[in-house]
Amino acid sequence: MKKIFTFCLLILALSKVKAQSTADYIAEHAEHAQKLMREHELPASIILAVAIHESAAGKSKIAQHLNNHFGIKGPNSNTEIRSAYRDYPDADSSYNHFVAFLHSRTYFDVLFDKFDQYDYKNWARGIQRGGYAASRTWAAQVIALINKYELYEYDERPDDYLEEVLPAVEVVTKSSPSVKKKSSASKKTYFVKKGDNLNRIAERNGTTSALLMKKNNLKSALLQPGQKLNL
Repeated sequence: MKKIFTFCLLILALSKVKAQSTADYIAEHAEHAQKLMREHELPASIILAVAIHESAAGKSKIAQHLNNHFGIKGPNSNTEIRSAYRDYPDADSSYNHFVAFLHSRTYFDVLFDKFDQYDYKNWARGIQRGGYAASRTWAAQVIALINKYELYEYDERPDDYLEEVLPAVEVVTKSSPSVKKKSSASKKTYFVKKGDNLNRIAERNGTTSALLMKKNNLKSALLQPGQKLNL
């Protein structure tokens, strides 16, 4: 009788894991992802998409047994499975450590200054360039998840937010191999974050505060969080 009871509990547990959809997973973790976004100015969409990708939306073994949703390696004290991945007391702790991990590595930490909380595409590419995953298609897969489940809706983007347009590719014409043509110049905007100042923004973008003031018709160098600047 005891064996039958244990078997029934196992079947029930497996059915619950199977029943959880990606939408269920997002609903369960979106609030905490947004909390981290507001504290660290990292897109909630990136946090959720990386977790979905690395944990199979909470269905992977390391998510189920170790509460590890981001595939971060380290010691664990779990006796149910043998794994090179670290364990956490709960899912929120795994989410917290993912952000702390990015801050702890110089090649990831620079992204916090370079990109805002709305620029999920450049965040994904930057994390991939930093070596977070070996796959060359990792960033594209994360971006695809964000678009498929519309995770950018959790990023609290301003209504007038414009994504950065990548620089145009130079094209050499057949008739004149030595002449290169470019399409129209790329446009770039920036939304001011808490703690920003005009000089810092100018230095990061290879310009001067005077030029930024002129370009944006600013009468004062004082900035407000959320203010849009043309760079």
